[in-house]
Amino acid sequence: MPAARCRTGSCCFWDKRKGMMMTITLDDEQKIKAVKHLSRQDKKLAELIERVGECRLSGKGHPDLFGTLADAIVSQQLSGKAAATIFGRFCVLLGAEDKKPQPAQLSGVTEQQLRSVGLSRAKSLAVLDLADKIEQGTVLPLSVLEAMPDEDIIQNLIQVRGIGRWTAEMFLMFQLGRADVLPVDDLGVRKGFMLTYGLEAMPDKKLLVQHAARWQPYRSVASWYMWRALE
Repeated sequence: MPAARCRTGSCCFWDKRKGMMMTITLDDEQKIKAVKHLSRQDKKLAELIERVGECRLSGKGHPDLFGTLADAIVSQQLSGKAAATIFGRFCVLLGAEDKKPQPAQLSGVTEQQLRSVGLSRAKSLAVLDLADKIEQGTVLPLSVLEAMPDEDIIQNLIQVRGIGRWTAEMFLMFQLGRADVLPVDDLGVRKGFMLTYGLEAMPDKKLLVQHAARWQPYRSVASWYMWRALE
């Protein structure tokens, strides 16, 4: 089953049985393959992998599209603990104590109510727009997105107010488990790269992209190790 390069830059392979291009997603077997591949391709990264240990990249476990993206919006520019607290309050406001909020639960919820549980004005408007676009079908269902190439998914999601490329990339990594995502705008990835490779300043996007070519088709895993370099 030979590998191929999709037009989006994602690593794909041709599935003869289905007669279509398939994108690699990360399961336990793929994580092991990724660590071996990255260790062979990059000496400095191999040293970081040796220090950190096995890859524990995993999703947050939201079973639906709205919950995942609402959580991502809430989490923007916040620590993990603060984001979890506010998302919990958001779910209580919607009557989703199981932390599985649905777009219809925002019906009648005002911006002021959202702000009262800790969302900024921008995030409140983004969550409302997300619910509206999912119900309208502008944002495609999760079952459809799962079958699409990475870049097509990003372009669909960034139609939502408050969802930029970084948020869409986090969705690819943590909800869909896509193996070859490189979030070049992520401050943690850039700082981790600087520390790992002994740079005096954080790399610009061009340098990061050029170096990360050797990480393909497992740039998501390499990015996860860049985050771990900060610990």
